[in-house]
Amino acid sequence: MAAGVRGEERRAEILRAALEVIAERGYRSASLGAIAERVGLTQQGLLHYFPSKAALLVAVLEERDQWDAVPDTQWRIDLLGSLVEYNAMRPGIIQTFSALLGESVTEDHPARDFFTRRYATVRENMTAVLRAEYGDHLPGGLTPERAAPLMTAVMDGLQYQWLLSPEVVDMPQAFRDFLSLLGGDGEARPGGDAEARPGRRG
Repeated sequence: MAAGVRGEERRAEILRAALEVIAERGYRSASLGAIAERVGLTQQGLLHYFPSKAALLVAVLEERDQWDAVPDTQWRIDLLGSLVEYNAMRPGIIQTFSALLGESVTEDHPARDFFTRRYATVRENMTAVLRAEYGDHLPGGLTPERAAPLMTAVMDGLQYQWLLSPEVVDMPQAFRDFLSLLGGDGEARPGGDAEARPGRRG
C-alpha cells in the first residue's frame, strides 16, 4: 500500500512538473528529459511512470480537465465565457491540448480514446447548459442537442485561431460575440427565459 501511495505521489509530482515545463517552453519544447530533470529522475526513470511523451501529455490533459470541472448542476453559459478567458491565460496548456487533438484523429493514437470520451461528455454538458439557458429551443429554432456540437466546435476552433494569431484573434471577445448570436438579441440572457421568448422547432 505504501509503495502504491508513493507511486501516486510521484505521478502527481511528474504531472505538476510537466504542466510547468509546458507552460514555460510550449508543447514541442517540453521534452521528457526536461520534465524528468525537474523531478530528479532520469528520462528512463520517468518512463517507468509514463511509457511515452504522448501518454504523459494525455495525463496532463486529464489533469487539466479536473481543474476545469464543476458539478454538472452548476454549469451556466456565463461560466463558459469565464473558462474561455481562463484558457487565454495559459497558452502552453492550450497548445498541448490543440496539438494532441489534431493528432488524435489518426488511427491508434494514444490520445484518441481520451478525446472521443471527452467530446461525448462535453456535448452532454453543452446540451444541459443550453437547455437551462434557453429551454427546449434556442431563439433561432435549434434544439440544445443540435446546438451543442456547434458550441463545442466554436470553443475549440477559436483556440486554434488564437494560437496561430493571438494578436489578431481576441478569443474571449469572439466567444462573447458567438453567445450574442445564440441569444438572437445581441446578449446572452442570464437565467434562461425560454418561456418569454420561445423558439421555433428546427
